[in-house]
Amino acid sequence: MSGDIPVLHVEGETLAEGYERALLALHENGARMSTQYDREGDPPSLDATLNLTVREPLKDPMIHRAFPGGIEALREYVMELAGAKDHWVRNLNDPEDTRWEYTYHQRLASYGTWRECREGRSEEAGPFRVDQIEQVVAKLAAEPHTRQAQMITWMPHIDADCYDPPCLQSLWYRLTGEGDRRRLNCNVRFRSNDAWGANFMNMFGFTMFNRDVIAAGLTERTGWTVDLGRLNWQADSYHIYGKDVADAEARLFRRIGTTEFEDRVYSLADETIAELYDEAETAVREKIRRHDEDH
Repeated sequence: MSGDIPVLHVEGETLAEGYERALLALHENGARMSTQYDREGDPPSLDATLNLTVREPLKDPMIHRAFPGGIEALREYVMELAGAKDHWVRNLNDPEDTRWEYTYHQRLASYGTWRECREGRSEEAGPFRVDQIEQVVAKLAAEPHTRQAQMITWMPHIDADCYDPPCLQSLWYRLTGEGDRRRLNCNVRFRSNDAWGANFMNMFGFTMFNRDVIAAGLTERTGWTVDLGRLNWQADSYHIYGKDVADAEARLFRRIGTTEFEDRVYSLADETIAELYDEAETAVREKIRRHDEDH
């Protein structure tokens, strides 16, 4: 080890395969590093910079079993990326408002804040808001070969002092193909990505976001058939926290040599899994409703 942070280059055909290969590469080659979130007595984390390419993100088997959570948690995250929890974001001008600092969907669909209006614009001008999702779909529809279709989350005047600022930094899109059949290629960049606690849900969630929001929006606007092309996942810090290493070893790394890959994954098209995924929406909406009543 040179003393630098390792850079991992990983490829996989499916989400589940790419996820597993990236975790194995991190386990084998990651650097031991402390973090600002460590508790007293925690071992150092495993850390690396990751560049992962998933060639067919919608191809089964999509779901890896070795992640904290289950089918309902995946569905909840997909719904969150569609805006189901945007009303949980606090009013930044109210110091007593203890709701969330942001959701990813809120930053993408309504980038800007009243604080920007107050400090950088006149009150008469109204709040500064940008629907980046609409901008991306409109730009790709108008200029299919554009390299300018991207969205960002980082707001320097807020996030530099935020205890838990956005991990997601940007999404970049480009279309390939001609005529009425296109492929949507996507680069996703995270500044920090919890490889064991969040990465699989992140990748699954943004795959569904790309299918249901970006590709579907393009189809609605243009009439094209838009397939998902390769997903390139970039993480500046791809890590397993020290406190989670033992769990990851027990649930995945020590099972690699004793189980088949097919026994470590699910297919979303499997009737049982598909039913669980579809039925989870009702439970998630009820969970959000109860939270709203309690808060």
